[in-house]
Amino acid sequence: MSLQDSIPNNVDLGSDRKLMRALQKWQPNFLEWWKDMGPEGFQEDQIWLRTAISVDASGWAHYDYVKMPEYRWGIFLTPREGERNIGFGDVASEKVWEEVPGELRGMLRRIIVTQADTEPASVEQQRLLGKCAPSLYDLRNLFQVNVEEGRHLWAMVHLLHQYFGRDGREEAEALLERRSGDVDKPRILNTFNERTDEWLSFFMFAMFTDRDGKYQLSSLSESGFDPLARATQFMLTEEAFHLAVGEYGVDRTVQRAAEATVADSNDDARAQGAIDLPTIQKWINFWFSSAVELFGGEISSNAADYFAAGLKGRHHEQKKYEDHEALGDIYSMPIVEDGKLTSEEIPLRNAINEQLRDEYVADCERAVRRWNKTIAKAGLTDFELKLPSRRFNRRMGIYAEHTFDPAGNLIDEGTFEKKKREWLPTQEDRDYVQSLMQPCYEPGKMASWIAAPRKGVKGKPLDFEYVKFTAA
Repeated sequence: MSLQDSIPNNVDLGSDRKLMRALQKWQPNFLEWWKDMGPEGFQEDQIWLRTAISVDASGWAHYDYVKMPEYRWGIFLTPREGERNIGFGDVASEKVWEEVPGELRGMLRRIIVTQADTEPASVEQQRLLGKCAPSLYDLRNLFQVNVEEGRHLWAMVHLLHQYFGRDGREEAEALLERRSGDVDKPRILNTFNERTDEWLSFFMFAMFTDRDGKYQLSSLSESGFDPLARATQFMLTEEAFHLAVGEYGVDRTVQRAAEATVADSNDDARAQGAIDLPTIQKWINFWFSSAVELFGGEISSNAADYFAAGLKGRHHEQKKYEDHEALGDIYSMPIVEDGKLTSEEIPLRNAINEQLRDEYVADCERAVRRWNKTIAKAGLTDFELKLPSRRFNRRMGIYAEHTFDPAGNLIDEGTFEKKKREWLPTQEDRDYVQSLMQPCYEPGKMASWIAAPRKGVKGKPLDFEYVKFTAA
Protein backbone atom coordinates (compact mmCIF):
# COMPACT_ATOMS: atom_id res chain seq x y z
CA MET A 1 0.00 0.00 0.00
CA SER A 2 1.40 3.40 -0.97
CA LEU A 3 1.78 6.20 1.56
CA GLN A 4 -0.99 8.07 -0.23
CA ASP A 5 -3.32 5.07 0.25
CA SER A 6 -2.30 4.37 3.86
CA ILE A 7 -2.78 7.99 4.94
CA PRO A 8 -6.30 9.22 4.06
CA ASN A 9 -6.03 12.95 3.46
CA ASN A 10 -7.45 16.01 1.79
CA VAL A 11 -4.14 17.92 1.61
CA ASP A 12 -3.06 16.44 -1.75
CA LEU A 13 -0.12 14.53 -0.28
CA GLY A 14 0.65 12.84 -3.57
CA SER A 15 1.56 16.08 -5.32
CA ASP A 16 4.28 17.12 -2.86
CA ARG A 17 7.25 14.79 -3.29
CA LYS A 18 9.39 16.48 -0.63
CA LEU A 19 6.63 16.18 1.94
CA MET A 20 5.96 12.58 0.90
CA ARG A 21 9.62 11.67 1.41
CA ALA A 22 9.65 13.32 4.84
CA LEU A 23 6.52 11.49 5.97
CA GLN A 24 7.76 8.19 4.48
CA LYS A 25 10.76 8.52 6.79
CA TRP A 26 8.64 9.52 9.81
CA GLN A 27 5.89 6.90 9.43
CA PRO A 28 8.02 3.81 10.29
CA ASN A 29 9.34 5.62 13.37
CA PHE A 30 5.78 6.44 14.41
CA LEU A 31 4.70 2.82 13.99
CA GLU A 32 7.70 1.65 15.99
CA TRP A 33 6.76 4.11 18.74
CA TRP A 34 3.16 2.86 18.61
CA LYS A 35 4.21 -0.76 19.00
CA ASP A 36 6.53 0.13 21.89
CA MET A 37 4.39 2.70 23.70
CA GLY A 38 0.83 2.14 22.45
CA PRO A 39 -1.72 -0.17 24.15
CA GLU A 40 0.28 -3.08 25.54
CA GLY A 41 -0.94 -6.58 24.77
CA PHE A 42 -3.63 -5.75 22.20
CA GLN A 43 -1.74 -4.95 19.01
CA GLU A 44 -2.89 -8.10 17.20
CA ASP A 45 -6.54 -7.93 18.25
CA GLN A 46 -9.40 -6.79 16.04
CA ILE A 47 -10.98 -3.62 17.47
CA TRP A 48 -14.27 -2.16 16.22
CA LEU A 49 -13.02 1.35 15.54
CA ARG A 50 -14.11 4.53 13.84
CA THR A 51 -11.74 5.77 11.16
CA ALA A 52 -11.88 9.14 9.45
CA ILE A 53 -11.35 8.55 5.72
CA SER A 54 -12.69 11.90 4.49
CA VAL A 55 -14.14 15.10 5.93
CA ASP A 56 -17.68 14.69 4.58
CA ALA A 57 -20.51 13.28 6.69
CA SER A 58 -20.29 9.81 5.16
CA GLY A 59 -16.53 9.47 5.44
CA TRP A 60 -15.29 10.96 8.67
CA ALA A 61 -16.80 8.17 10.81
CA HIS A 62 -16.27 4.82 9.10
CA TYR A 63 -16.68 1.83 11.50
CA ASP A 64 -15.06 -1.57 11.08
CA TYR A 65 -12.76 -4.08 12.77
CA VAL A 66 -9.08 -3.20 12.48
CA LYS A 67 -5.81 -4.05 14.16
CA MET A 68 -4.49 -0.89 15.75
CA PRO A 69 -1.03 -0.90 14.06
CA GLU A 70 -2.94 -1.07 10.74
CA TYR A 71 -5.20 1.87 11.60
CA ARG A 72 -5.22 4.48 8.84
CA TRP A 73 -4.09 7.68 10.54
CA GLY A 74 -5.21 10.45 8.21
CA ILE A 75 -4.44 14.13 7.69
CA PHE A 76 -7.48 16.36 7.29
CA LEU A 77 -8.17 20.07 7.17
CA THR A 78 -11.69 21.43 7.45
CA PRO A 79 -12.58 22.67 3.93
CA ARG A 80 -12.40 26.40 3.28
CA GLU A 81 -15.63 28.34 3.11
CA GLY A 82 -14.77 31.33 0.95
CA GLU A 83 -12.22 34.01 1.84
CA ARG A 84 -11.27 34.26 5.49
CA ASN A 85 -9.70 37.14 7.38
CA ILE A 86 -7.90 37.09 10.71
CA GLY A 87 -10.50 37.72 13.38
CA PHE A 88 -8.60 39.22 16.31
CA GLY A 89 -5.50 40.98 17.64
CA ASP A 90 -3.43 43.71 16.05
CA VAL A 91 -3.84 42.04 12.65
CA ALA A 92 -7.63 41.75 12.76
CA SER A 93 -9.25 41.98 9.30
CA GLU A 94 -6.02 41.12 7.47
CA LYS A 95 -6.11 38.11 5.17
CA VAL A 96 -5.18 34.80 6.83
CA TRP A 97 -1.71 33.37 6.19
CA GLU A 98 -1.21 30.28 4.05
CA GLU A 99 2.50 30.27 4.88
CA VAL A 100 4.28 30.97 8.15
CA PRO A 101 5.18 34.67 8.59
CA GLY A 102 8.92 34.77 9.22
CA GLU A 103 8.72 36.95 12.31
CA LEU A 104 6.20 34.59 13.89
CA ARG A 105 7.98 31.36 13.05
CA GLY A 106 9.37 30.67 16.53
CA MET A 107 6.13 31.41 18.38
CA LEU A 108 4.02 29.37 15.96
CA ARG A 109 6.37 26.39 16.07
CA ARG A 110 6.27 26.46 19.89
CA ILE A 111 2.47 26.46 19.87
CA ILE A 112 2.27 23.53 17.46
CA VAL A 113 4.95 21.45 19.22
CA THR A 114 3.33 21.95 22.63
CA GLN A 115 -0.04 20.85 21.28
CA ALA A 116 1.51 17.94 19.39
CA ASP A 117 3.40 16.69 22.45
CA THR A 118 0.18 16.11 24.39
CA GLU A 119 -1.09 13.58 21.86
CA PRO A 120 1.51 10.77 22.16
CA ALA A 121 1.88 11.57 25.85
CA SER A 122 -1.70 10.57 26.64
CA VAL A 123 -1.30 7.31 24.69
CA GLU A 124 1.78 6.52 26.77
CA GLN A 125 -0.03 7.33 30.02
CA GLN A 126 -2.87 4.95 29.12
CA ARG A 127 -0.89 2.09 27.58
CA LEU A 128 -1.55 -0.44 30.37
CA LEU A 129 -5.25 0.31 30.94
CA GLY A 130 -6.49 -2.33 28.51
CA LYS A 131 -5.29 -5.02 30.89
CA CYS A 132 -7.80 -3.93 33.54
CA ALA A 133 -10.72 -2.69 31.42
CA PRO A 134 -14.11 -2.83 33.18
CA SER A 135 -15.89 -4.02 29.99
CA LEU A 136 -15.40 -4.61 26.28
CA TYR A 137 -17.41 -1.43 25.67
CA ASP A 138 -14.90 0.58 27.71
CA LEU A 139 -11.93 -1.25 26.21
CA ARG A 140 -13.07 -0.32 22.73
CA ASN A 141 -13.61 3.32 23.75
CA LEU A 142 -10.13 3.49 25.26
CA PHE A 143 -8.59 2.28 22.02
CA GLN A 144 -10.72 4.72 20.01
CA VAL A 145 -9.37 7.57 22.09
CA ASN A 146 -5.82 6.24 21.67
CA VAL A 147 -5.89 5.96 17.87
CA GLU A 148 -7.47 9.41 17.57
CA GLU A 149 -4.76 10.91 19.75
CA GLY A 150 -2.39 9.31 17.26
CA ARG A 151 -4.27 10.96 14.38
CA HIS A 152 -4.06 14.32 16.12
CA LEU A 153 -0.30 13.81 16.35
CA TRP A 154 -0.24 13.19 12.59
CA ALA A 155 -2.17 16.43 12.03
CA MET A 156 0.44 18.46 13.90
CA VAL A 157 3.39 16.58 12.40
CA HIS A 158 2.03 17.35 8.94
CA LEU A 159 2.19 21.07 9.78
CA LEU A 160 5.73 20.75 11.14
CA HIS A 161 6.95 18.88 8.06
CA GLN A 162 5.21 21.04 5.49
CA TYR A 163 5.82 24.50 6.91
CA PHE A 164 8.93 24.43 9.13
CA GLY A 165 11.64 22.71 7.08
CA ARG A 166 14.52 21.06 8.94
CA ASP A 167 13.42 22.53 12.27
CA GLY A 168 9.99 20.97 11.81
CA ARG A 169 11.44 17.57 10.92
CA GLU A 170 13.65 17.62 14.01
CA GLU A 171 10.72 18.60 16.21
CA ALA A 172 8.64 15.76 14.71
CA GLU A 173 11.36 13.25 15.59
CA ALA A 174 11.63 14.64 19.13
CA LEU A 175 7.90 14.02 19.61
CA LEU A 176 8.64 10.28 19.35
CA GLU A 177 11.65 10.46 21.67
CA ARG A 178 10.13 12.07 24.76
CA ARG A 179 8.26 9.78 27.15
CA SER A 180 5.51 10.43 29.68
CA GLY A 181 6.96 10.39 33.18
CA ASP A 182 10.55 9.87 32.01
CA VAL A 183 13.12 11.48 34.31
CA ASP A 184 15.45 12.54 31.51
CA LYS A 185 13.04 13.20 28.62
CA PRO A 186 9.60 13.91 30.07
CA ARG A 187 6.67 15.33 28.17
CA ILE A 188 6.51 19.13 28.01
CA LEU A 189 3.47 19.71 30.26
CA ASN A 190 3.35 18.29 33.80
CA THR A 191 -0.16 16.82 33.57
CA PHE A 192 1.02 14.55 30.77
CA ASN A 193 3.61 12.99 33.06
CA GLU A 194 1.08 11.98 35.73
CA ARG A 195 0.29 8.33 36.48
CA THR A 196 -2.85 7.13 34.72
CA ASP A 197 -2.74 3.44 35.52
CA GLU A 198 -6.32 2.87 36.70
CA TRP A 199 -9.66 3.67 35.10
CA LEU A 200 -10.93 6.29 37.52
CA SER A 201 -7.90 8.38 36.62
CA PHE A 202 -8.46 7.67 32.93
CA PHE A 203 -12.04 8.94 33.11
CA MET A 204 -10.88 12.00 35.08
CA PHE A 205 -8.11 12.59 32.56
CA ALA A 206 -10.54 12.44 29.64
CA MET A 207 -13.01 14.63 31.54
CA PHE A 208 -10.66 17.36 32.75
CA THR A 209 -7.45 17.16 30.70
CA ASP A 210 -9.07 16.48 27.33
CA ARG A 211 -11.56 19.25 28.14
CA ASP A 212 -8.62 21.61 28.38
CA GLY A 213 -7.72 20.29 24.93
CA LYS A 214 -11.14 21.32 23.67
CA TYR A 215 -10.56 24.93 24.68
CA GLN A 216 -6.98 25.00 23.43
CA LEU A 217 -8.02 23.58 20.06
CA SER A 218 -10.93 25.99 19.89
CA SER A 219 -8.55 28.90 20.47
CA LEU A 220 -6.19 27.61 17.79
CA SER A 221 -9.08 27.10 15.36
CA GLU A 222 -9.35 30.91 15.29
CA SER A 223 -5.69 31.27 14.29
CA GLY A 224 -4.55 33.56 11.50
CA PHE A 225 -2.34 30.71 10.25
CA ASP A 226 -5.03 29.03 8.18
CA PRO A 227 -3.60 25.46 7.98
CA LEU A 228 -3.43 25.33 11.79
CA ALA A 229 -6.96 26.73 12.14
CA ARG A 230 -8.40 24.20 9.72
CA ALA A 231 -6.46 21.25 11.22
CA THR A 232 -7.69 21.99 14.73
CA GLN A 233 -11.26 22.56 13.57
CA PHE A 234 -11.34 18.96 12.35
CA MET A 235 -9.60 17.69 15.49
CA LEU A 236 -12.45 19.16 17.55
CA THR A 237 -14.93 16.75 15.92
CA GLU A 238 -13.00 13.83 17.41
CA GLU A 239 -12.16 15.56 20.69
CA ALA A 240 -15.88 15.68 21.53
CA PHE A 241 -15.89 11.88 21.80
CA HIS A 242 -12.95 11.91 24.22
CA LEU A 243 -14.79 14.36 26.48
CA ALA A 244 -17.90 12.19 26.40
CA VAL A 245 -15.90 9.10 27.39
CA GLY A 246 -14.54 10.97 30.40
CA GLU A 247 -17.71 12.72 31.58
CA TYR A 248 -19.94 9.67 31.11
CA GLY A 249 -17.32 7.33 32.58
CA VAL A 250 -17.22 9.39 35.77
CA ASP A 251 -21.02 9.53 35.75
CA ARG A 252 -21.28 5.73 35.56
CA THR A 253 -18.73 5.38 38.38
CA VAL A 254 -20.71 7.88 40.47
CA GLN A 255 -23.96 6.03 39.74
CA ARG A 256 -22.52 2.74 40.94
CA ALA A 257 -21.02 4.44 44.03
CA ALA A 258 -24.34 6.02 44.98
CA GLU A 259 -26.34 2.84 44.39
CA ALA A 260 -23.83 0.79 46.41
CA THR A 261 -23.97 3.30 49.27
CA VAL A 262 -27.76 3.10 49.40
CA ALA A 263 -27.71 -0.70 49.17
CA ASP A 264 -25.25 -1.21 52.04
CA SER A 265 -26.56 -1.28 55.60
CA ASN A 266 -23.54 0.76 56.74
CA ASP A 267 -23.57 3.12 53.74
CA ASP A 268 -20.24 1.56 52.75
CA ALA A 269 -19.85 1.53 48.97
CA ARG A 270 -16.50 -0.21 49.27
CA ALA A 271 -18.16 -3.17 50.97
CA GLN A 272 -20.24 -3.54 47.79
CA GLY A 273 -17.17 -3.55 45.52
CA ALA A 274 -17.64 0.07 44.38
CA ILE A 275 -15.56 3.23 44.69
CA ASP A 276 -17.02 5.43 47.42
CA LEU A 277 -18.06 9.00 46.67
CA PRO A 278 -15.52 10.69 48.99
CA THR A 279 -12.75 8.90 47.09
CA ILE A 280 -14.21 10.06 43.78
CA GLN A 281 -14.19 13.61 45.19
CA LYS A 282 -10.45 13.28 45.90
CA TRP A 283 -9.82 12.23 42.31
CA ILE A 284 -11.81 15.24 41.10
CA ASN A 285 -9.71 17.53 43.31
CA PHE A 286 -6.46 16.06 42.01
CA TRP A 287 -7.21 15.95 38.28
CA PHE A 288 -9.03 19.28 38.08
CA SER A 289 -6.22 21.08 39.91
CA SER A 290 -3.72 19.50 37.53
CA ALA A 291 -5.71 20.31 34.39
CA VAL A 292 -6.35 23.98 35.17
CA GLU A 293 -2.61 24.57 34.99
CA LEU A 294 -2.59 23.60 31.32
CA PHE A 295 -4.03 27.01 30.48
CA GLY A 296 -0.80 28.69 31.58
CA GLY A 297 -0.15 31.56 33.95
CA GLU A 298 -3.01 33.76 35.10
CA ILE A 299 -1.07 36.84 34.03
CA SER A 300 0.74 36.01 30.80
CA SER A 301 2.66 38.17 28.37
CA ASN A 302 3.00 35.14 26.08
CA ALA A 303 -0.79 34.82 25.81
CA ALA A 304 -1.00 38.54 25.10
CA ASP A 305 1.63 38.22 22.37
CA TYR A 306 -0.10 35.23 20.76
CA PHE A 307 -3.39 37.12 20.73
CA ALA A 308 -1.88 40.35 19.42
CA ALA A 309 -0.08 38.48 16.63
CA GLY A 310 -3.25 36.69 15.50
CA LEU A 311 -1.89 33.24 16.37
CA LYS A 312 -4.27 32.13 19.12
CA GLY A 313 -7.68 33.64 19.79
CA ARG A 314 -10.34 32.97 22.41
CA HIS A 315 -12.93 30.21 22.54
CA HIS A 316 -15.57 31.10 19.93
CA GLU A 317 -13.87 34.43 19.30
CA GLN A 318 -16.15 35.38 16.43
CA LYS A 319 -19.37 34.12 17.99
CA LYS A 320 -18.98 35.46 21.52
CA TYR A 321 -17.05 38.73 21.33
CA GLU A 322 -17.68 42.07 19.68
CA ASP A 323 -14.32 43.64 20.55
CA HIS A 324 -11.69 41.49 18.87
CA GLU A 325 -8.74 43.67 19.84
CA ALA A 326 -9.19 43.43 23.63
CA LEU A 327 -7.20 46.61 24.16
CA GLY A 328 -9.36 48.79 26.36
CA ASP A 329 -10.88 46.17 28.66
CA ILE A 330 -9.64 44.99 32.03
CA TYR A 331 -9.99 41.74 33.98
CA SER A 332 -10.46 41.71 37.76
CA MET A 333 -8.28 38.91 39.13
CA PRO A 334 -8.02 37.57 42.69
CA ILE A 335 -4.44 37.83 43.94
CA VAL A 336 -2.63 37.38 47.24
CA GLU A 337 -1.22 40.56 48.75
CA ASP A 338 0.12 40.99 52.28
CA GLY A 339 -1.19 37.56 53.26
CA LYS A 340 -4.74 38.27 52.12
CA LEU A 341 -6.85 37.63 49.04
CA THR A 342 -7.66 40.80 47.19
CA SER A 343 -8.33 41.71 43.56
CA GLU A 344 -6.28 43.45 40.94
CA GLU A 345 -7.29 44.89 37.59
CA ILE A 346 -5.27 43.37 34.75
CA PRO A 347 -5.24 44.46 31.09
CA LEU A 348 -7.46 41.93 29.35
CA ARG A 349 -4.81 40.80 26.89
CA ASN A 350 -2.58 39.75 29.78
CA ALA A 351 -5.50 37.80 31.25
CA ILE A 352 -6.44 35.89 28.09
CA ASN A 353 -5.46 32.59 29.73
CA GLU A 354 -7.69 33.31 32.70
CA GLN A 355 -10.62 34.30 30.51
CA LEU A 356 -10.30 30.96 28.70
CA ARG A 357 -10.00 29.20 32.06
CA ASP A 358 -13.30 30.82 33.12
CA GLU A 359 -15.07 29.08 30.24
CA TYR A 360 -13.41 25.79 31.10
CA VAL A 361 -14.40 25.99 34.78
CA ALA A 362 -18.03 26.75 33.86
CA ASP A 363 -18.07 23.71 31.58
CA CYS A 364 -16.66 21.49 34.34
CA GLU A 365 -19.23 22.82 36.82
CA ARG A 366 -21.98 21.79 34.40
CA ALA A 367 -20.63 18.22 34.42
CA VAL A 368 -20.48 18.14 38.23
CA ARG A 369 -24.15 19.21 38.35
CA ARG A 370 -24.93 16.24 36.11
CA TRP A 371 -23.10 13.86 38.45
CA ASN A 372 -24.98 15.25 41.45
CA LYS A 373 -28.28 14.60 39.68
CA THR A 374 -27.14 10.99 39.25
CA ILE A 375 -26.43 10.76 43.00
CA ALA A 376 -29.85 12.18 43.88
CA LYS A 377 -31.59 9.86 41.42
CA ALA A 378 -30.04 6.88 43.21
CA GLY A 379 -31.74 8.02 46.41
CA LEU A 380 -28.72 9.56 48.15
CA THR A 381 -29.66 13.07 49.26
CA ASP A 382 -26.93 14.01 51.76
CA PHE A 383 -23.85 14.04 49.51
CA GLU A 384 -22.79 16.33 46.67
CA LEU A 385 -19.62 16.37 44.62
CA LYS A 386 -17.94 19.75 44.25
CA LEU A 387 -15.43 21.26 41.88
CA PRO A 388 -12.48 22.64 43.87
CA SER A 389 -11.36 26.23 43.48
CA ARG A 390 -8.90 26.87 40.68
CA ARG A 391 -6.54 28.16 43.41
CA PHE A 392 -6.42 24.79 45.17
CA ASN A 393 -3.30 22.56 44.95
CA ARG A 394 -1.48 24.67 42.38
CA ARG A 395 2.12 24.14 41.31
CA MET A 396 2.44 27.00 38.82
CA GLY A 397 1.03 30.48 38.32
CA ILE A 398 0.33 33.22 40.83
CA TYR A 399 -1.23 30.82 43.35
CA ALA A 400 1.61 28.29 43.44
CA GLU A 401 3.49 29.98 46.29
CA HIS A 402 0.42 29.92 48.55
CA THR A 403 -1.89 27.25 49.93
CA PHE A 404 -5.67 27.18 49.68
CA ASP A 405 -8.44 24.85 50.76
CA PRO A 406 -10.77 23.34 48.12
CA ALA A 407 -13.16 26.30 48.58
CA GLY A 408 -10.37 28.68 47.59
CA ASN A 409 -9.73 30.14 51.05
CA LEU A 410 -6.16 31.13 51.79
CA ILE A 411 -4.70 28.89 54.53
CA ASP A 412 -1.25 28.31 55.99
CA GLU A 413 0.92 25.48 54.75
CA GLY A 414 0.69 23.59 58.03
CA THR A 415 -3.09 23.44 57.82
CA PHE A 416 -2.88 22.25 54.23
CA GLU A 417 -0.48 19.45 55.19
CA LYS A 418 -2.80 18.33 58.00
CA LYS A 419 -5.88 18.31 55.79
CA LYS A 420 -4.56 17.13 52.44
CA ARG A 421 -5.31 13.47 53.22
CA GLU A 422 -8.98 14.49 53.30
CA TRP A 423 -8.69 16.39 50.03
CA LEU A 424 -6.28 14.44 47.80
CA PRO A 425 -5.74 10.74 47.06
CA THR A 426 -3.63 8.89 49.61
CA GLN A 427 -1.58 5.81 48.86
CA GLU A 428 -4.25 3.77 50.64
CA ASP A 429 -6.91 5.25 48.36
CA ARG A 430 -4.82 4.45 45.29
CA ASP A 431 -4.20 0.91 46.50
CA TYR A 432 -7.94 0.36 46.99
CA VAL A 433 -8.90 1.71 43.59
CA GLN A 434 -6.10 -0.32 42.01
CA SER A 435 -7.41 -3.47 43.74
CA LEU A 436 -10.71 -3.10 41.85
CA MET A 437 -8.99 -2.96 38.47
CA GLN A 438 -9.74 -6.50 37.38
CA PRO A 439 -10.47 -7.00 33.67
CA CYS A 440 -13.99 -7.87 32.55
CA TYR A 441 -13.90 -9.05 28.95
CA GLU A 442 -17.18 -10.96 28.71
CA PRO A 443 -19.50 -9.19 26.23
CA GLY A 444 -22.22 -7.22 28.02
CA LYS A 445 -20.70 -7.66 31.50
CA MET A 446 -19.31 -4.88 33.73
CA ALA A 447 -16.79 -4.72 36.56
CA SER A 448 -18.24 -4.31 40.06
CA TRP A 449 -17.29 -0.66 40.42
CA ILE A 450 -19.04 0.84 37.38
CA ALA A 451 -22.62 1.00 36.11
CA ALA A 452 -23.51 -0.22 32.62
CA PRO A 453 -23.92 2.43 29.91
CA ARG A 454 -27.43 3.18 28.68
CA LYS A 455 -26.60 2.07 25.12
CA GLY A 456 -23.83 0.68 22.99
CA VAL A 457 -21.64 2.34 20.38
CA LYS A 458 -23.19 3.42 17.08
CA GLY A 459 -26.41 1.50 17.64
CA LYS A 460 -24.69 -1.74 18.63
CA PRO A 461 -26.02 -3.68 21.66
CA LEU A 462 -24.06 -3.69 24.89
CA ASP A 463 -23.15 -7.35 24.42
CA PHE A 464 -21.64 -6.68 20.98
CA GLU A 465 -18.16 -8.12 20.52
CA TYR A 466 -16.34 -4.76 20.40
CA VAL A 467 -12.96 -6.49 20.64
CA LYS A 468 -12.07 -9.80 19.00
CA PHE A 469 -9.10 -11.29 20.81
CA THR A 470 -6.67 -13.25 18.66
CA ALA A 471 -4.61 -14.62 21.54
CA ALA A 472 -5.55 -16.31 24.78
